[in-house]
Amino acid sequence: MNNAPYDLRIDGGGDQFTVSGPAPRLSWKPPSDAERPTGHELECTVDGEARPAVRVASGRHRFLPWPWAALRSGRQVAWRVRADGAGGPSPWSGWNAFEVGLLDEDWRARWISPAESGDPGYGKRPAHTLTTRFEARAGVRSARLYATALGVYEAYVNGERAGTAELSPGSTSYDRTLYAQASDVTSAVKAGGNRVEIVLSDGWYRGQVGAFRLPAGWGTVLGARAELHVVYEDGSRQVVRSDETWTSTRSAITRADLMAGQTTDFRAGPGAGQPVLVDQVEAPAIDWSPAPPVRVVETRPAETVRQLRDGLWTADFGQNASGWIALDDLGPAGTRTVIDYGEHIGVDGDLTTTHLDSTRPGEDPILFVQRDEAVSTGRGETFEPRHTVHGFRYARIRRDGAPLDPASVRMRIVHTDLRRTGTFACSDDDLNRLHEIADWSFRGNAVDVPTDCPTRERLAWTGDYQVFAPTATRLYDVLGFSRKWLRSVRDDQLSDGRIANFSPDGRRIKHHLDDQFALMTGSAGWGDAIVAVPWELYRSYGDREVLAENWEAMVRWVEWALRTARTARHQSRIERSAQPLPHERYIWDGSFHWGEWTEPKEKTADGTPIDPIKTNPIAWFMADKGEVGTAFLYRSTSTLADVARVLGRTEDAARYTETAERVRDAWRTEFLTPDGRTTGDTQAAYVRALSLGLVPEELRPAAAARLVELIRAAGTHLGTGFLATGDLLPVLCDTGHSDTAYELLLRRTAPSWLYMLDRGATTIWEDWEGIDDNGDAHDSLNHYSKGAVIRFLHTHTLGLRQAPGSVAWESIEVTPVPHPSLSWARGTHESPQGTITVEWRTTGDELTLTVDVPPGTTARVVFPDGTTEVTTTGVFRRTKQIPTVW
Repeated sequence: MNNAPYDLRIDGGGDQFTVSGPAPRLSWKPPSDAERPTGHELECTVDGEARPAVRVASGRHRFLPWPWAALRSGRQVAWRVRADGAGGPSPWSGWNAFEVGLLDEDWRARWISPAESGDPGYGKRPAHTLTTRFEARAGVRSARLYATALGVYEAYVNGERAGTAELSPGSTSYDRTLYAQASDVTSAVKAGGNRVEIVLSDGWYRGQVGAFRLPAGWGTVLGARAELHVVYEDGSRQVVRSDETWTSTRSAITRADLMAGQTTDFRAGPGAGQPVLVDQVEAPAIDWSPAPPVRVVETRPAETVRQLRDGLWTADFGQNASGWIALDDLGPAGTRTVIDYGEHIGVDGDLTTTHLDSTRPGEDPILFVQRDEAVSTGRGETFEPRHTVHGFRYARIRRDGAPLDPASVRMRIVHTDLRRTGTFACSDDDLNRLHEIADWSFRGNAVDVPTDCPTRERLAWTGDYQVFAPTATRLYDVLGFSRKWLRSVRDDQLSDGRIANFSPDGRRIKHHLDDQFALMTGSAGWGDAIVAVPWELYRSYGDREVLAENWEAMVRWVEWALRTARTARHQSRIERSAQPLPHERYIWDGSFHWGEWTEPKEKTADGTPIDPIKTNPIAWFMADKGEVGTAFLYRSTSTLADVARVLGRTEDAARYTETAERVRDAWRTEFLTPDGRTTGDTQAAYVRALSLGLVPEELRPAAAARLVELIRAAGTHLGTGFLATGDLLPVLCDTGHSDTAYELLLRRTAPSWLYMLDRGATTIWEDWEGIDDNGDAHDSLNHYSKGAVIRFLHTHTLGLRQAPGSVAWESIEVTPVPHPSLSWARGTHESPQGTITVEWRTTGDELTLTVDVPPGTTARVVFPDGTTEVTTTGVFRRTKQIPTVW
C-alpha cells in the first residue's frame, strides 16, 4: 500500500536521466489508501534552491501544467507532492528529478560536417569521426554533453561512450523536427587534456529507405552539433562547442547503413585529420523527445551454433527480434568475419532470405541483404555494430582460417525501452505463447518509431500502428513514443490534407506529388491513424494535449476525405448512373485504398496461393473499395466530433456529428441490404460494420449470424486481413457468438494464429501462412498487426476493459468471457490511477473472480450468469455458479 502519492513523472524522455523543455507537465498516482484527494501541495528545487511551494485546489494528478516560472537550459530540478484530503495531508511523495535540456535559443555550437572525399553511393558510405581536444582543470563537479546530428551518431569523451541510447538522434522528419540527447559524462572528463569524438554515419537521414532500398531524401550532407558543459566545484563553467577547430577523419567503420549493415576494419588507423566543414547543412530547431530512448534491452546467447562446413556456421538465438550481434573473438590479424542476418533457416540448415526480396512488375528483384563485416587486428577487440540494426533470429557467420567460439556470439536486442504496463496469463500454454510472440513482434517493431517489420521495409506505416495502438496501450506505456511519431505524421502531411502512408517519410512524397506512389497516398485505414491514434492515447492516458496538438491535422485529413467523397466517384458507380445519387456525396470510393490487405489467399487446385496483386495489379488497384473507405470515413468523422467535444469546440462537434450520421446513412444505403447483409458479403465487411456501429441495432443479430455462416463455410477459419482481424473475436463475443470466437482462437490449421505457433513462430507473421507446409517462408515473419488478437485476451478472456466514455481508466468493466478449456486467467494493467489486477478461477461448477481496484476508480463487475455488481477502491472477491451454457 502507498499512503503517499507515488510514481511521479514528467512528460519527457531521456537516457541516463529524464530531460525536459522549459515547462514540463507533472503526473503522479494517488495514494492507494486514501479517498479521492481534494487538492495537492507541490514543492520544487532548482539547482538545489527551493522554489515557493504551490497549492493546487484540485484532485487532478495527470498532466498538471508546470506551476512555477519557466525553466532555463541545463537546470537540475527535483519536485515532490502530497495530497490534501478530509483527514489532512498525506505524507510527501519521494522526490522526482529531471534536467532541462539545452534549449534551442541557447545553442551556440555550429553545425559541422565531415570532409568527405568521393562518394561510393548510398548504402556504401563510411562513417566519419569528428574530433576536438580541450584542457580541463581539476575539480569537475558535473559535465553534460548535449549533441544531435543529421545522420546517426555515437559520442565519446576520452574513449568513454556518452550515454546508453542507440541510433541517436532517432528517426524524425528531419526537415521539420530534430531531437538532441543529453548525457552525463562527468566521470569521463579528467584534469588536463581531453578528447571529444563524434562518430557519424548516414542513418535515417541519407541512407537506404524501404523495400526497394531507395535513398532517403532528407539531405546530402551529414552534420553534427554538440556542446559539452563542464561545471567546476567553485561554480565556474567551461563550454566546448562544435566549431571550425574540429577535425574530420574516416573512421574504422568503412561502410555503415541502417538497412544493409556495417563493416568495421579494426586495422584502419585514424588517418590525417582534415578541418571539418562548417554550416553546410540546414536543420530545424532543436527539441527534446518525449519518447524513451532506444537501448540494448537484453543480451541473449545463441541457443545453438551449427557448423555447416569449414568456415561457415549458423547461429539460432531462439527469438526473432530487432538488434545486432556482438562478437568477442575476431581471430588472428586480418581475419574477416561476415555475418548475414535473417528470420528463417532452410531445410539444409542454412540461412535463407529470399522471402524478403522485393519485386516490382517488369523489374529485377531487389535482393534482401543484412550483412555486417569485421576485420580483426588480432588484439582481442569486440565487434558491435551500432550504426545499423537488423531483424533476425538466425545468423550465418563466415570466417576463413579461424575457428568460432560459440560463446563469443551474443544477440543484442535493441528497441525503444518501453515501460511495461500490462500482463496476461491463463491455463492454456498456447494462448500464453501467442501473447508472448505478439508482444515480441511489437517490441521488434518499436525501434524509435512503430515500423511494419524490422527487415524488408522498416517503415512506420500508419495503418499498422492504428491497427495495433489499442493493443500497445494495454502492454506498454506508449504515450511519449506515440506522440513523437505523431509529430512526424503531422510533419509529413501533404498540402491537401492527405496523410502519408508512412512517417517519417524519407521519400518525401509531399514534395513529389507526380510520383506514382503519391497516387497511392491517402488510404482509408492508413491515413485515419491521425485521428485514431491520438484518440486512443487520450482514452488510455487522459492526455487532452495529444488531441489539441493533432487537431488541425485531424481536421485537414477528414476534410480531404469528405471533399474526395463529394468530388470523385468509382467507375462502377459512374456506369450505374451518370449523375451521382444523393447519398453518394458521402461515399468515399473515388481515390486509392489499400483495402482489407493480407486476407487469406485463395489457392489453386494444387494448393498454390493466388496473390491478386501479382496476378492482376491493375484490377486490384482499380477495384471498388468504397465500403472500406466509407466505413473509416464514418469512424474518423464521428471520432473527430468526440475530440471536438473534449476540446470544447461545440460548433465543430455538432457539425461533425451531423456529418458522421450522413456518412453512416450513406454506407447503409450503398452497402447494407434490408436483411442485414453487406453487399461485399465478406467476413471483414461484417466485422467492420459491427465493430464501427454501422449496422442498425435491429439488424445486428442478422449481420452477426451471417458472419458466423461465412466462418463456418470456410471450415471455421477466419477470412479477415489487416484492418478487421483485431476486431473479429470481440465482435463475435459481443454479438453472442463466443463459442465461434474461441474456436477461431484455438484453431490450429491455416489460416489461424496457432498455426503460426505450430510452425515455430516467435513473432507474428505478415502472411497467414508465413511458413507453409513445405517449410518455405513467405513475406515478413515479424509483422505485428495480426497480433492485435491478444487485446481479446485482455478484454474478453480476462474481461478487463475501460467502461464506455471512461478516460484514463477511471471507470472499468470486468466482464470475463471464460471458455470450458480454460480453468483460470490472470492479468494486470498499470493504469494512471494505479495497478488493476483481475483473476478468475473455476473449480467444478463455480467461478471465483477477484478484482483489485485502485483509488479513484469505479468497477462494474459482470459475471458469466449476467449478474452485476459495482465496486470501488480495494479488493473485490466473489464466487458464482457457472452457467450451464457459457
